Amino acid sequence: VASNLRNRSRAGAARKLRVGAIDSAAAGLLPALLRDFRAKHPDIAVQLLEDKTVRLLPKILTGALDLAFVRPPASADKRLEFRDLLQETAIVAFPQRHALAKRTSITLAEIAEEAMLVPDRRSRPHSHDLTMKLFEQAGLTPRMVQVADEKQTIINLVATKLGVAIVPRWTARMAVTGVRFVSLRPKQS
Repeated sequence: VASNLRNRSRAGAARKLRVGAIDSAAAGLLPALLRDFRAKHPDIAVQLLEDKTVRLLPKILTGALDLAFVRPPASADKRLEFRDLLQETAIVAFPQRHALAKRTSITLAEIAEEAMLVPDRRSRPHSHDLTMKLFEQAGLTPRMVQVADEKQTIINLVATKLGVAIVPRWTARMAVTGVRFVSLRPKQS
Protein backbone atom coordinates (compact mmCIF):
# COMPACT_ATOMS: atom_id res chain seq x y z
CA VAL A 1 0.00 0.00 0.00
CA ALA A 2 1.38 3.40 -0.93
CA SER A 3 0.09 6.72 0.34
CA ASN A 4 1.10 10.35 0.20
CA LEU A 5 1.82 11.54 3.72
CA ARG A 6 0.55 15.08 2.96
CA ASN A 7 -2.78 14.00 1.42
CA ARG A 8 -3.83 11.53 4.11
CA SER A 9 -5.73 14.03 6.29
CA ARG A 10 -7.82 15.36 3.38
CA ALA A 11 -9.50 12.02 2.66
CA GLY A 12 -11.78 12.08 5.71
CA ALA A 13 -12.67 15.75 5.30
CA ALA A 14 -13.85 15.22 1.73
CA ARG A 15 -15.93 12.16 2.75
CA LYS A 16 -14.50 10.47 -0.31
CA LEU A 17 -11.61 8.05 -0.34
CA ARG A 18 -9.84 7.75 -3.70
CA VAL A 19 -8.15 4.37 -3.94
CA GLY A 20 -5.92 3.03 -6.69
CA ALA A 21 -5.20 -0.66 -7.17
CA ILE A 22 -3.33 -3.00 -9.46
CA ASP A 23 -5.44 -5.82 -10.92
CA SER A 24 -4.43 -8.48 -8.41
CA ALA A 25 -5.31 -6.22 -5.46
CA ALA A 26 -8.55 -5.03 -7.07
CA ALA A 27 -9.72 -8.60 -7.68
CA GLY A 28 -8.15 -10.52 -4.82
CA LEU A 29 -7.82 -8.19 -1.84
CA LEU A 30 -10.08 -5.18 -2.16
CA PRO A 31 -13.57 -6.72 -2.37
CA ALA A 32 -13.46 -7.90 1.27
CA LEU A 33 -11.61 -4.78 2.44
CA LEU A 34 -14.12 -2.45 0.78
CA ARG A 35 -17.03 -4.42 2.23
CA ASP A 36 -15.57 -4.08 5.74
CA PHE A 37 -14.70 -0.40 5.23
CA ARG A 38 -18.21 0.39 3.99
CA ALA A 39 -19.73 -1.38 7.02
CA LYS A 40 -17.69 0.82 9.39
CA HIS A 41 -17.81 4.04 7.34
CA PRO A 42 -21.07 4.10 5.32
CA ASP A 43 -20.83 7.89 4.95
CA ILE A 44 -17.52 7.78 3.04
CA ALA A 45 -17.72 7.14 -0.70
CA VAL A 46 -14.90 5.07 -2.17
CA GLN A 47 -13.73 5.81 -5.69
CA LEU A 48 -11.64 2.96 -7.13
CA LEU A 49 -9.17 3.31 -10.00
CA GLU A 50 -7.56 0.18 -11.42
CA ASP A 51 -4.23 0.67 -13.18
CA LYS A 52 -0.58 -0.31 -13.10
CA THR A 53 1.80 0.71 -10.32
CA VAL A 54 3.77 3.01 -12.61
CA ARG A 55 0.61 5.04 -13.34
CA LEU A 56 -0.89 4.93 -9.82
CA LEU A 57 2.07 6.31 -7.87
CA PRO A 58 2.18 9.70 -9.67
CA LYS A 59 -1.56 10.08 -8.98
CA ILE A 60 -0.86 9.80 -5.26
CA LEU A 61 1.81 12.49 -5.51
CA THR A 62 -0.53 14.87 -7.35
CA GLY A 63 -3.36 14.26 -4.88
CA ALA A 64 -5.61 12.52 -7.42
CA LEU A 65 -5.51 9.38 -5.19
CA ASP A 66 -5.33 9.04 -1.41
CA LEU A 67 -3.76 5.57 -1.38
CA ALA A 68 -2.97 2.73 -3.73
CA PHE A 69 -2.51 -1.01 -3.51
CA VAL A 70 0.58 -1.62 -5.66
CA ARG A 71 3.72 -3.67 -6.03
CA PRO A 72 6.54 -1.57 -4.57
CA PRO A 73 8.88 -0.23 -7.24
CA ALA A 74 12.61 -0.97 -7.18
CA SER A 75 13.35 2.63 -6.17
CA ALA A 76 10.59 4.39 -4.25
CA ASP A 77 9.90 8.12 -4.08
CA LYS A 78 10.73 9.35 -0.57
CA ARG A 79 7.48 11.35 -0.48
CA LEU A 80 5.52 8.10 -0.48
CA GLU A 81 5.07 5.70 2.40
CA PHE A 82 4.90 1.98 1.62
CA ARG A 83 3.57 -0.83 3.83
CA ASP A 84 3.78 -4.51 2.96
CA LEU A 85 0.44 -6.31 3.17
CA LEU A 86 0.91 -9.72 1.56
CA GLN A 87 2.90 -11.90 -0.78
CA GLU A 88 1.17 -13.40 -3.81
CA THR A 89 1.46 -17.16 -4.19
CA ALA A 90 1.95 -18.60 -7.66
CA ILE A 91 -0.24 -21.47 -8.89
CA VAL A 92 -0.57 -23.26 -12.23
CA ALA A 93 -3.69 -23.03 -14.39
CA PHE A 94 -4.34 -26.18 -16.42
CA PRO A 95 -7.06 -27.11 -18.88
CA GLN A 96 -9.47 -29.14 -16.75
CA ARG A 97 -8.92 -32.44 -18.55
CA HIS A 98 -5.12 -32.12 -18.67
CA ALA A 99 -3.39 -35.15 -17.12
CA LEU A 100 -1.57 -32.98 -14.54
CA ALA A 101 -4.72 -31.05 -13.55
CA LYS A 102 -5.71 -33.87 -11.18
CA ARG A 103 -2.64 -33.29 -9.03
CA THR A 104 -2.78 -31.41 -5.73
CA SER A 105 0.62 -29.82 -6.38
CA ILE A 106 3.21 -29.64 -9.14
CA THR A 107 6.86 -28.67 -9.62
CA LEU A 108 8.33 -26.51 -12.36
CA ALA A 109 10.28 -29.50 -13.66
CA GLU A 110 6.98 -31.31 -14.23
CA ILE A 111 5.63 -28.48 -16.40
CA ALA A 112 8.87 -27.50 -18.16
CA GLU A 113 7.82 -29.16 -21.43
CA GLU A 114 4.25 -27.85 -21.35
CA ALA A 115 3.09 -25.14 -23.74
CA MET A 116 3.25 -22.02 -21.56
CA LEU A 117 1.04 -18.92 -21.78
CA VAL A 118 2.93 -15.90 -20.45
CA PRO A 119 1.92 -12.27 -19.83
CA ASP A 120 3.45 -9.72 -22.18
CA ARG A 121 6.49 -8.11 -20.55
CA ARG A 122 5.68 -4.59 -21.79
CA SER A 123 2.22 -4.53 -20.26
CA ARG A 124 2.71 -6.93 -17.31
CA PRO A 125 6.42 -6.87 -16.36
CA HIS A 126 5.90 -8.25 -12.84
CA SER A 127 3.75 -11.19 -13.97
CA HIS A 128 6.01 -11.93 -16.94
CA ASP A 129 9.15 -11.77 -14.79
CA LEU A 130 7.57 -13.97 -12.11
CA THR A 131 7.16 -16.84 -14.59
CA MET A 132 10.57 -16.34 -16.16
CA LYS A 133 12.40 -16.03 -12.81
CA LEU A 134 10.75 -19.13 -11.37
CA PHE A 135 11.96 -21.18 -14.33
CA GLU A 136 15.39 -19.53 -14.31
CA GLN A 137 15.87 -20.26 -10.59
CA ALA A 138 15.01 -23.89 -11.26
CA GLY A 139 17.54 -24.03 -14.10
CA LEU A 140 14.76 -24.49 -16.67
CA THR A 141 13.43 -22.62 -19.70
CA PRO A 142 9.67 -22.35 -20.27
CA ARG A 143 8.28 -23.37 -23.66
CA MET A 144 6.34 -20.17 -24.40
CA VAL A 145 3.64 -20.56 -27.03
CA GLN A 146 1.48 -17.49 -26.48
CA VAL A 147 1.81 -14.03 -24.96
CA ALA A 148 -1.23 -12.09 -23.75
CA ASP A 149 -1.85 -8.95 -21.69
CA GLU A 150 -4.60 -9.73 -19.22
CA LYS A 151 -4.89 -12.57 -16.71
CA GLN A 152 -8.53 -13.07 -17.71
CA THR A 153 -7.42 -13.59 -21.31
CA ILE A 154 -4.68 -16.01 -20.26
CA ILE A 155 -7.11 -18.07 -18.17
CA ASN A 156 -9.56 -18.22 -21.07
CA LEU A 157 -6.74 -19.35 -23.37
CA VAL A 158 -5.93 -22.11 -20.85
CA ALA A 159 -9.60 -23.16 -21.02
CA THR A 160 -9.26 -23.58 -24.81
CA LYS A 161 -6.37 -26.03 -24.17
CA LEU A 162 -3.81 -23.73 -25.78
CA GLY A 163 -1.43 -24.23 -22.87
CA VAL A 164 -0.86 -23.80 -19.14
CA ALA A 165 0.01 -20.66 -17.17
CA ILE A 166 1.60 -19.64 -13.91
CA VAL A 167 -0.71 -17.11 -12.28
CA PRO A 168 -1.22 -15.53 -8.85
CA ARG A 169 -3.47 -17.51 -6.49
CA TRP A 170 -6.24 -14.87 -6.58
CA THR A 171 -6.80 -15.75 -10.25
CA ALA A 172 -8.46 -19.00 -9.12
CA ARG A 173 -11.47 -16.86 -8.12
CA MET A 174 -12.22 -16.17 -11.78
CA ALA A 175 -15.18 -18.22 -12.87
CA VAL A 176 -13.86 -19.83 -16.05
CA THR A 177 -15.23 -23.22 -17.08
CA GLY A 178 -12.61 -25.75 -18.12
CA VAL A 179 -9.72 -24.55 -15.93
CA ARG A 180 -8.24 -26.23 -12.86
CA PHE A 181 -5.69 -24.61 -10.57
CA VAL A 182 -2.87 -26.61 -8.99
CA SER A 183 -0.47 -25.44 -6.27
CA LEU A 184 3.08 -24.85 -7.40
CA ARG A 185 6.03 -26.24 -5.48
CA PRO A 186 9.00 -24.16 -6.71
CA LYS A 187 11.54 -26.79 -5.65
CA GLN A 188 11.65 -30.53 -6.13
CA SER A 189 10.58 -32.31 -2.93
